[in-house]
Amino acid sequence: MTRHRIGIDIGGTFTDFALIDDDSGEVSVHKQLTTPDDPSRCVLEGVERLLARRGVAITAVQGIVHGMTLVTNAVIERKGARTAMLVTRGFRDVVDIGLERRYDLFDLRLKFAAPVVPRADRLEVDERVRHDGSIECVLDPLALREQLHRFVHERGIEAVAICFLNSYANPEHERLAARVLAEHFPSLYVSGSADVVPFMREYERWTTATVNAYTQPVIDRYLDRIERGLAERGFRGTFHVMTSSGGAVTPALARRYPVRLIESGPAAGILMSSHLGRAAGAGHLLAFDMGGTTAKGALLRKGEPIKRFDVEVARVHEHKAGSGLPLRIPVMDLIEIGAGGGSLAGIDERGLLRVGPRSAGAKPGPVCYGQGGTTPTLTDADLLIGCLDAGFFLGGAMRLDQAASEAAIAKGLAEQLGLDVPRVAFGIHEIINEDCARAFRTHAAELGFDVRQCAMVAFGGAGPTHAIRIARKLRIRRVIVPLGAGVFSALGLLVSPLAFETYRSQRARLDALTSIAFDETFAPLVAEGRQVLRDAGVADADVTVVRRLDMRFVGQGHDVEVVVPDSETARVLERLPALFEQAYAQRYSSIMPRSPIEIAGWKVEAVGPLPMRAAGYHFSRDPASGKDARKNEPEAAGKAQATRKSALPRKGSRRLYDPDLGVFVECTVYDRYALSPGDTLDGPALIEENESTCVIGAGDRVTVDAQHSLIAELQREDA
Repeated sequence: MTRHRIGIDIGGTFTDFALIDDDSGEVSVHKQLTTPDDPSRCVLEGVERLLARRGVAITAVQGIVHGMTLVTNAVIERKGARTAMLVTRGFRDVVDIGLERRYDLFDLRLKFAAPVVPRADRLEVDERVRHDGSIECVLDPLALREQLHRFVHERGIEAVAICFLNSYANPEHERLAARVLAEHFPSLYVSGSADVVPFMREYERWTTATVNAYTQPVIDRYLDRIERGLAERGFRGTFHVMTSSGGAVTPALARRYPVRLIESGPAAGILMSSHLGRAAGAGHLLAFDMGGTTAKGALLRKGEPIKRFDVEVARVHEHKAGSGLPLRIPVMDLIEIGAGGGSLAGIDERGLLRVGPRSAGAKPGPVCYGQGGTTPTLTDADLLIGCLDAGFFLGGAMRLDQAASEAAIAKGLAEQLGLDVPRVAFGIHEIINEDCARAFRTHAAELGFDVRQCAMVAFGGAGPTHAIRIARKLRIRRVIVPLGAGVFSALGLLVSPLAFETYRSQRARLDALTSIAFDETFAPLVAEGRQVLRDAGVADADVTVVRRLDMRFVGQGHDVEVVVPDSETARVLERLPALFEQAYAQRYSSIMPRSPIEIAGWKVEAVGPLPMRAAGYHFSRDPASGKDARKNEPEAAGKAQATRKSALPRKGSRRLYDPDLGVFVECTVYDRYALSPGDTLDGPALIEENESTCVIGAGDRVTVDAQHSLIAELQREDA
């Protein structure tokens, strides 16, 4: 039987699907509007449509990997469960006090993201563990049960986060409280902070635990609908969920740690960018993803994603770190901007054009979708300046209403600004470009990156449309647009291995650390990571273990991550000071006067093997559109080159707005699927595929490489 797998990525506007035949490497894709009221409905319908179009039985699908933004949305929109917080007496207000750090020194009206558990739902408990793990005040389970009976029933609690002081050093009391809850309140969802993340700082650990508990019922019900729906349709394969760190986990683990699913979709796109960058021979990369709701950017050092153990969600001010909820979870380092095809355009209090961060989403969507939207969006603007073809959106499956877009921009913006419609539409387009470029510059500076040394990998439905102009602003000279860019994150899910990361806070002076203590500290973390993958069906021999350390100079408050080399422990301890100083200098450009070094955190990542066909995929002939994406195999490409005509396949031409001239100019439109490796073309040009359109600037040259990616070299002097 032919083996197939499916990747599914839920976005705020569209849900993307990718089906791969693992034996041949043939890929089929599908894209449809997300159903915000119940995203599982869109997922199940999309799977049915894709399989029916390809003539594949669901019994032939061996695996499905799912990425989503549901956890992020539940926190931002505050649509999680009614959650209680059990907290050590006297520490009820820690999640309100936070870090006592102003994210803007000069703003006298600062606002911070509110905790997901309001103060009235926090229950103080008599217990106390000291910083060294010794017990000062013993927890009385009978007294706790009596407290809980009154509290849970009076307040209609659905989930509980157990957040006790210093539980990272000794989780005994949190585990006892969890047993009391399981025995007397079995219907409650329970998250212990030391189980979710045994991190030494109370505020971040408790915030992470409360978000985990807050979203557990949401994810549990959603995954239940998906699993039942797939089973009813005959699916008997494995179902996995993508995490924010680029690895897939079982549904059971996703239900236990839903907080780890934040940014799971973008992580898949970053992982795929890494594969693509290596295939293209690129060094440093900027992965740029723009969809219908948001844009994301991630820097990849020498093609490898940068991972962190902290992320911030639900920011009150989008670009200001410190204005959101800090979470301690393993994530791929990225920056997210409220810029996408659905970004709403308007006029601010200064009378100036403003775009985003609010989005039209899937319902009602942009005005041109014809679903009741009245406020113009970026997609409406891109349509009016010629970037999009109203008759070829989603390969012609969804026709856009250009007249409605023009009327919305004319009435809502152009008349008030005293400008013509094309100029306003281009202004919307360019504001988004500048917002992205500015955010990427800041992010690169924070990481000590010279973004000019990067190549950009552009994907997402709107990414290729905006990539060239953003790259030019950043002085990036090379842009890579992969085949299937519009569903690239769904493709990334198909190359995601099973993986799990564990963490433990434990301070240790490096000059006093013995080889035995070093190995003993890592041993339980390694065992936990291996067990998680073993439970998912991965053989021990196929598991790769990566160890990392959070290190710092004694007295400092911030850590630098160091990868532990795979060698004998004694040799590792000898090399760690030099490795730390090298990582420190890379982050901060210089080294402090030499002082003692300490380890603050211990990390282990257990990774399974890459799925089959992690590279070398090619797109199938789509019976719905009749388009044939040529295979990526060099031999097939060579045969096609030998028989084709000298002129490149052109679909025709379209008028594209030129901001320098202030007029529309005729621009050649190329069929993306008819281009072959070795083809070269010059801008200005539009290169269309079903899910995205690549806009090439004047003077830029594009070459199709062996993987069928478009390699755009920016030739203009200001690049």
